[in-house]
Amino acid sequence: MLHDPNRVYVFDTTLRDGEQVPGCQLTTPEKIEIAKELEALGVDIIEAGFPISSPGDFQSVVELSKAVSEPIICALTRANKGDIDSAVAALQYAKRPRIHTGIGSSDMHIKHKFNSTREEILERAVEAVKYAKKSVEDIEFYAEDAGRADVQFLAQMVEAVIAAGATVVNIPDTNGYCLPDQYGAKIKFLKENVKNIDQAIISVHCHNDLGLATANSIAGLQNGARQIEGTINGIGERAGNTSIEEVVMILKTHQVLGLHTNINARNFYELSRMVSSQMRMPVQPNKAIVGSNAFAHSSGIHQDGFLKNRENYEIIRPEDVGFPDASIVLTARSGRHALKFHLERLGFNLSKEELAEVYHRFLTVADSKLDIDDNDLLTMMGKSQLASS
Repeated sequence: MLHDPNRVYVFDTTLRDGEQVPGCQLTTPEKIEIAKELEALGVDIIEAGFPISSPGDFQSVVELSKAVSEPIICALTRANKGDIDSAVAALQYAKRPRIHTGIGSSDMHIKHKFNSTREEILERAVEAVKYAKKSVEDIEFYAEDAGRADVQFLAQMVEAVIAAGATVVNIPDTNGYCLPDQYGAKIKFLKENVKNIDQAIISVHCHNDLGLATANSIAGLQNGARQIEGTINGIGERAGNTSIEEVVMILKTHQVLGLHTNINARNFYELSRMVSSQMRMPVQPNKAIVGSNAFAHSSGIHQDGFLKNRENYEIIRPEDVGFPDASIVLTARSGRHALKFHLERLGFNLSKEELAEVYHRFLTVADSKLDIDDNDLLTMMGKSQLASS
């Protein structure tokens, strides 16, 4: 396969894994609207749905295939012919179709989910890839629960499915179990021990049950994976998936990793809001990159440092992710520097003595209110008669 060795492909599963959140189901028109924004964002692959699961999901994959042209459109299946036939039919209009098929790889799943043996599971995996390959060239194989799988058996499975025609092998930490060094070591082992690994791209698909999804995805990339799977805002089953905006901005911030994506990061903020609103799923204010407080400074020490030099407390510029300007939030924790900044913005220029007096009054107001807006400041200044425009 000819591809830039430092390029990381971004696989978005907001419309498939993200939509599995209770209460977050989308209509086909809503999915199309988000898909067009994902295309503008520059994602390489959009996982459009799981066609066999419902007529609605089947139809969404059909319509998304018609609506976008740049990204690969991917449909999820289990390792059986019925699922694969349904995916092939749903992808008939896709300019660049991909089938994402797979089966459990951990002994836990083999015994307690499939009531099977390693040998039988291996056979089913190879059969599914060969069958899908008859209809679609681009086949991604997922080794479910790879995070808890025996690494020797996992290597055997990966080698077998690549030989059967898989172009991408997905090593999911389905339960968010791994520590970053464990997950990274697993990817490294596959890179070093699967003899045909150079014929496929290794993909990382991490869940956030222990809050490690982003860290694990980065560990995977550091050890040779070149596709990252995730969602906007990190939505997804249980505690969610890897957050695409976090991984992309980590790669941008840590250029020493030497990895890059084709993502237009300035689109993140608007897309985050769209996904949040369509899926009726609020973004927590302290969420990295896109949370409402991600670029808000309320502590006096931080505000002072920020006003002296932005880089004292910001490693990403808000505009890099399409965020409105960084905000200096006035609270009882704020210092004179922040108050002066806001008063000057409103046209009040005070001497040092005047500022000291106003600051005293400001603290009294701030103690009784969670945060102070411009109206509060104007009311306060009206009382003090210190205004000079």
